[in-house]
Amino acid sequence: MKLYAPWEKAFEKISTPFEHFIHAQTTTGKILMFMTILALILANTPLTENYEQLFHTKIDLNIGSWKLSHSIHHWINDGLMTLFFFMIGLEIKREVLVGELSNIKVAALPIMAAIGGMVFPALIYSSLNVGEIGSGGWGVPMATDIAFAISVLVLLGKRVSTALVTFLVALAIVDDLGAVLVIAVFYTDQIHIVPLALAGVAFLILVLFNRFGIHMILPYFIIGTLMWFFVFESGVHATIAGVIAAMAVPSKPKQTSSSLPKDTKKLLDEYDKYPPRENHMLHEKQKAILINIQDKINSVRSPAARLEHDLHLPVALVVIPLFALANAGIAIDFNSIGDVIIEPISMGIILGLIVGKVIGIFGVSWLAIKLKISKLPDQSSMSQIFGIALLGGIGFTMSIFIAELAFLKTPELIFQAKIGILSASLLAGLSGFLWLRYVAKKHP
Repeated sequence: MKLYAPWEKAFEKISTPFEHFIHAQTTTGKILMFMTILALILANTPLTENYEQLFHTKIDLNIGSWKLSHSIHHWINDGLMTLFFFMIGLEIKREVLVGELSNIKVAALPIMAAIGGMVFPALIYSSLNVGEIGSGGWGVPMATDIAFAISVLVLLGKRVSTALVTFLVALAIVDDLGAVLVIAVFYTDQIHIVPLALAGVAFLILVLFNRFGIHMILPYFIIGTLMWFFVFESGVHATIAGVIAAMAVPSKPKQTSSSLPKDTKKLLDEYDKYPPRENHMLHEKQKAILINIQDKINSVRSPAARLEHDLHLPVALVVIPLFALANAGIAIDFNSIGDVIIEPISMGIILGLIVGKVIGIFGVSWLAIKLKISKLPDQSSMSQIFGIALLGGIGFTMSIFIAELAFLKTPELIFQAKIGILSASLLAGLSGFLWLRYVAKKHP
């Protein structure tokens, strides 16, 4: 009898790329929740000192006289998270080329809703922090955590339509693009021209690889790594290199798929000529045939599609959990938690993620539909859009990431921001689930 991990049964059936994307995001949400709870436990027990020492441990890279020395926390946020941003870049590119964002009539609503969901939270935060020490944190409540938000929708099952899930995915991806631009433009203190120029040269090489039809992944990995280093040295946040590199990865396959069924059938017929062995070992010729079949399958899948599929699991199981473990652990003094929440930074984030997201996402959607600029997603209602707007207030991953940049080297302000993010995300997730489960009217 075959044993399954909790999420594996879903992969036994034939899934579309979009269904696979949803499954991967759901898995990420579950693991992210577990690692967040673990980080909070470690930060509020006698293990807190060991927890902090672990992530402040230095890791050095030395090549001759050249040295790169940073803490584990820094390597996770600036190194590993580049893979996360690379995934975001691939997802943005896919949505623009063949997904919901490829049709402007369909894309109009999530694009406008996402812009509203970024602008209003930033305005609410800024209004509470104008002239204050935390004024630079206006970008924190702009982000929506796609993994957590989709996980909540999956829990609702058939109560929400596929079109509504697609609306949330498109909205969150536009939201991610906005967050990336905010990080690149507003959270870069000092720019060093020479390394930035070298990063530009590296990107140009990646584009040339694409134009010359190079579909091997290794060249993109090598030049992409060099580009990451140059961006890192330039002063621009290194994770931006991940998004830029994703834009250069080919989205067209090496060959068309028209001959694949015929070629595969021919190879499988050849495979069947060799009888099974008692020891279940494959004949050498069978191994060669299987490799040939795999090569043919890869030739009709674009490098971007292969990378997006192959990286989902390591990003979901390693990168995001490590980020949560390194960043979500905050020591909470429950006697003073009330005082922290009413600080302008915390309150600005909470109101931004809860009130700002609802005004931005729901308000702009309602206005766009009333003015007939766009239309509701199929089999959905405005009441359900309101529930989606609530879920948009789950900021978490990207919000914490921006908070680390906005309040760099000021632990007290980072603490206030994280309290606001965790509080707002929990409230948004619960209220969004309860609204869609018990209140929202389904499409007739």
